[in-house]
Amino acid sequence: MTQAPTPTADTVRRLIRTLLKDDGGGADHAPGPDVRPVADGARTGTWWVGDRHVLRLAPDREASLRQRRELRVRDLVRPHVPVSVPVSVARGEWAPGLSCTLDTRMPGGSAEDHRVSAVGETDLAGLLTGLRAVPARQAETLGVPRAAPRSLEALRGAARAAAEHLAAADEFDPVRLGQLTQPAAVQLGIQPGPAVLTHHSLTGNHLVVSQDGR
Repeated sequence: MTQAPTPTADTVRRLIRTLLKDDGGGADHAPGPDVRPVADGARTGTWWVGDRHVLRLAPDREASLRQRRELRVRDLVRPHVPVSVPVSVARGEWAPGLSCTLDTRMPGGSAEDHRVSAVGETDLAGLLTGLRAVPARQAETLGVPRAAPRSLEALRGAARAAAEHLAAADEFDPVRLGQLTQPAAVQLGIQPGPAVLTHHSLTGNHLVVSQDGR
């Protein structure tokens, strides 16, 4: 297993110059960009590069495989979704066998720290609808794994806890969830149909929310 070195600001600057030179956009003696880690930690793998880019360093070979797959999947889904998707302006390896990508920086902050507005919720619905429109066979050829359908009853149980949390904040009427009873969930069950692409972990740290909640 490849042991990832600890990235420093100097190594990140040198890497950026190398990536941009290989991509035709840099020079050997160009001044180094302003870089800083996104989060505190001795082994942080994500760095801000100036005001417009973010550098992501894969920590191991498995993460490198996922990152390379992610870049291909992003290009595949971009025409189908109504929200912005980061663009990789340069990519390569930052250590033997460990990939990296210099992405465009999305305006805003983590959804864990910013509220999603009603318009933003519509954007999320459009994102999921757009993912369904992506040809599943093309996604599979890029290495996206196929997962078994989830139990509607299990999802109903998980949604109940979320509904109670939102109801306490006066953001959701729990009566609406009550309309989907346990017998109804069992009766609906898993319906036959073609495979579709979806996001397995659409959590706050995977979403960037702008100041207007989108």
